[in-house]
Amino acid sequence: MAFTGKYETESQEGYDAFCKLVGIPDDIIEKGRDYKLVTEVVQNGNEFTWTQLYPAGHSVTNKFVIGKECDMETIGGKKFKATVSMDGAKISVQFPNYHHISEISGGKLIETSTATTASGPVVLKRTSKKL
Repeated sequence: MAFTGKYETESQEGYDAFCKLVGIPDDIIEKGRDYKLVTEVVQNGNEFTWTQLYPAGHSVTNKFVIGKECDMETIGGKKFKATVSMDGAKISVQFPNYHHISEISGGKLIETSTATTASGPVVLKRTSKKL
């Protein structure tokens, strides 16, 4: 399956601005800035289990089926309902404060989160290498 694998953050663009915008506290932003986030994805057809491992042993796991509404959780622990869609090879989901797209490109996991503000979009782009 295209997404199945374990990935580790290689680079991030727009991290600080995006985290501040979505309400992550400054001390957590500081701890996470250089942290090598590990993302583990298990894909079985249209069913996914998506786990992100954060500092201090914190993890968030979201299970979803493409095209079906599911319960999801943000890094901050906020629970919400969403329907994950797939457009070609990209997975797309609307979080409460931003839109998130994931894709595999050149063997790397590329995640782009975009929050829209009155002054324009704030974008976090994370590139992760396969372990």
